[in-house]
Amino acid sequence: MEYRLLGNTGVKVSRLCMGTMTFGKEADKQASTAMFGRCREAGINFFDCANSYAGGESERILGELIRDCRDEVVITTKVFNRVGTDINAGGGSRRHIMASVEASLKRLKTDHIDLYFLHHFDKDADMEDSLRALDDLVRQGKILYPAASNYAAWQIMKARAISLREGWSPFRCIEPMYNLLKRQAEVEILPMAASEQLGVITYGPLAGGLLTGKYMQAVSTGRFIENKTYSIRYDGAQIQETVRKFTRFAQEQGYRAAALAVAWAGHHPAVTAPIIGARSAEQLEDSLKALQIDMTPGLYQQIGGLSITPPLASDR
Repeated sequence: MEYRLLGNTGVKVSRLCMGTMTFGKEADKQASTAMFGRCREAGINFFDCANSYAGGESERILGELIRDCRDEVVITTKVFNRVGTDINAGGGSRRHIMASVEASLKRLKTDHIDLYFLHHFDKDADMEDSLRALDDLVRQGKILYPAASNYAAWQIMKARAISLREGWSPFRCIEPMYNLLKRQAEVEILPMAASEQLGVITYGPLAGGLLTGKYMQAVSTGRFIENKTYSIRYDGAQIQETVRKFTRFAQEQGYRAAALAVAWAGHHPAVTAPIIGARSAEQLEDSLKALQIDMTPGLYQQIGGLSITPPLASDR
């Protein structure tokens, strides 16, 4: 396993990060345990979670799995999405952040969280309140590094400017969506991260499974069948054509499509680690095969040429 520095934190993480969104949902405890064990066997020391995954069950399962190796793994979790019926059980308010971190620490059975993400930008919460709450948690030792998921580049830079001005701990890692079908992060987010020396873990390298090619056939299960968000996100003739070209290319070159998609997303120089995920240890193997791919500059460019490269931020 190759390990990479997480931005300028000095922390070294595996070049793949295991996402635990399926733990306790599509994957029961037994399947989650098998996937965790396979990841550790492969050398993965980086696990991504969120307090809203499976109603908190993902955190509970992950907490049990890391009990005997807590000092050897880097874990993340998040706050923002609604986690209860109370009117304030969501968002980026100081009130919700301070309550949520305590619940996450309890479920994860740990005294600290390595990376604590604001899961989404909250337009209704004062940014300084949210950032001060994160800094307080750093000072209390409950989180080590603040982070942001699904933020625009300007939102990340505004937040970092506030934190640095006030002497607070700034965002040290970001989590944008990034894959061959969704390359908007290349325009400003990834260049900004490289400039600011931020860690970057990207989600959705398989585009919800679309880049595996399985949805080109008749299937009865999967995210595009069970969650309309994915079919809306990846709608359009251009996307379907890119999937066809990519899966054909992978087959002709002798690669598993899933492995090639993960390897491509992880090769961007600003990306620390793409987040992989699965419903079973068997399904996980395809993504782990990305570690075996020699992503040469030529191969990288060939794959990138299969989709539309977004225009520069200046649109020239």
